[in-house]
Parts: sequence; structure tokens; C-alpha cells
Amino acid sequence: MYLNISSYTFPWAVGVAGHEPAKPLAAADLLALAAQHGAAGVQFGDNLPLHRLPDSELGQLAAEARQQNLRLETGTRRLTADNLRRYLSIAQRLGSPFLRVVIDDADYHPDETQVIAVIQSVLGDFRAAGAVLAIENHDRFPVGSLRRIIEATDPAWVGICLDTANSLGAGEGIREVVTGLAPYTVNLHVKDFTINRVSHKMGFVVAGCPAGQGLLNVPWVLEQLRPFGRCVSATLEVWSNPEETMEDTIEKEWQWAEESLRYLRTLDAFPVQNWF
Repeated sequence: MYLNISSYTFPWAVGVAGHEPAKPLAAADLLALAAQHGAAGVQFGDNLPLHRLPDSELGQLAAEARQQNLRLETGTRRLTADNLRRYLSIAQRLGSPFLRVVIDDADYHPDETQVIAVIQSVLGDFRAAGAVLAIENHDRFPVGSLRRIIEATDPAWVGICLDTANSLGAGEGIREVVTGLAPYTVNLHVKDFTINRVSHKMGFVVAGCPAGQGLLNVPWVLEQLRPFGRCVSATLEVWSNPEETMEDTIEKEWQWAEESLRYLRTLDAFPVQNWF
């Protein structure tokens, strides 16, 4: 299984809405970081939208990735036919084996029936391109709904981008999410987290942490995915809570990313490359 970094490995450095750094990381910067840390490639999420790049820059990105022997994976948000076709074209150009998509957007929340209809309208395009549509479990849709969407379309060309923390927002735990979605998973988002009771005992706080230091049993997750043989890559994502300054926040984010990669390189699932 390939181990990638992502624009969500360094979300504060890329830029969180309302908290943009003075010099945000660009797409080419992520390629340099992947090479520096011995990652197999880069996944571009919706926080670094590739459709805004000029064609010449996309071409340069693809060329640099080939030169450095890095895999590129594409992602977007907003499951509409137009957006899926636009990003499928980008995925083809960058050689991505799948397109990861978050269904919702700020002003767009389709129901299950609408999602199925949209996917059916673009299935022919994905089959022709030889690319899988990878739906990310992202808060709103529970496991049962995601399984129904996939089975109602085409499990050969519609799969799951399995995020290990997002489904907490749908009231579902990691074990039921992994066991329910493992047969369809083509990409794994490794996102570790902690859950701690607040001081007054009336509730819990969910927060991110470096991989291997929280509640996520990464070896167990990998073991659940292995029998199905569909998950081609794992992508490190980091949730780091902000510090007093943007500089301190980004410094902590980088430290957590490095700690996470050091941990993940100890796992047999990932071939050792030029680690650090």
C-alpha cells in the first residue's frame, strides 16, 4: 500500500478559511515535501482546489511528479455531474487512479436518492476513464446509506475514501465504520484522534493528534482492509488545534506530521522509501 501526504496533512499551512497564512503552501510545495519525507505521493483535497490552477501549471505539476516518481491523487467537494466531470478530467491528466469526493458543500446537501442519480449520470465517464469515484465518509451520511449508494450504482467503479474520524459526526464509531466500508475502500485517510471528557464532566472533546498517539488502532484498520485488496493508498491527515499565533500553529502541524510519518513507517503495510 502506498503512503501519501496530502493538502490535509498541512491544512493550516495550506490555509483554513479565515485563517490564511502569509504564504500558503502551493501544490508544487507539497510535491517537494513528499519527496523530502519519502512519501509515495500527494493527494490534493478540496482545500487546494486544482481547477483554479492554469493548464500550464497542471501540466508542470504532472511533469514534476513523473520526474520525482511521485503518485498524484485528486479530490474535490460537491457531488454534481459538472464538478465530477471537471475533476475527472484533472484526475486523468495527473494520472490519479480515483477521484475522491466529499458529497456536500456549504450550500449543497443532496439526499441519498439525488446522490445516486448524479453518480449514475457520470458512471459511463468514469468507466471510460478507468478511474474509480471514491466517496468520502464525511459526517452526514452513515455507513448504511453509503453502502446503499454504492450498491445502487456500481461497486466496481464507485468506492469509498475511508476517513477514520469523520463518521464521529454521524454518530458512528471507528469499528462499525471500518467493518462496514472496508469492502469498498480504495483509499484510507489515516487521521488519529483523542476523545476526552471535559472538566465539568458534561460532554467530551474530540481532537486530533499525531498518528499512533490516539485512539486509532492503525494496524487493526489495515488488517481489516487487507482481505479485500482494493485499498491502493493511505493518506495522512492531521487535525491540529490552533495555537496563539499562526506561526506556532503551523510549526506544531509540521511537528505532528513528522511524528505521524515516523510512526507509520514502522508498519509493514507501507514499503520503506527514502524516509527523512
